Amino acid sequence: MATKGRSRPLEPSAFFKDGRSARPQPEGTVAQGQLHDNVPLYTGMQGSKLSMTFPFKITRATLERGQDRYNIFCAPCHDKAGTGNGAVLAFGFERAPNSFQSSKMRDAVPGYFYNAITNGFGIMNGYAAQIRPEDRWAIVAYIRALQLSQNANISELPDEDRQQLEKAGR
Repeated sequence: MATKGRSRPLEPSAFFKDGRSARPQPEGTVAQGQLHDNVPLYTGMQGSKLSMTFPFKITRATLERGQDRYNIFCAPCHDKAGTGNGAVLAFGFERAPNSFQSSKMRDAVPGYFYNAITNGFGIMNGYAAQIRPEDRWAIVAYIRALQLSQNANISELPDEDRQQLEKAGR
């Protein structure tokens, strides 16, 4: 057992008729942990279009997780308010990242943001290897919350919240 044979990846082998040491995956099998049957969750797509909805219910815990992940991965470039004035500008970044507060970004569907986080966009690198799909969606939910918080109209607030703001002199 101490001297059993082994093959390096893609090294030729006389053991199999086809001469390959690497074996093809048997048809119809899925590697452990790789069954991605919820297509919108893993791709950000619904059919051939970017997903217009979230693949799961957004809760307070989802938003808190999204805020945590956003502050780690997104805020250095987009800043904590999502305006695109992140710390990278002080370190020689020549072009400001996109502002999530622009009307174009506010009108973008959730799948757009998911796709950008996954694959990158422009000079932004993709984060598929660093951020799990569920966390990418949590970040998208938090971006939506940022957009609402920065662009809310006082008339859209519930009466008691509006009255509190008016008392505070805002």
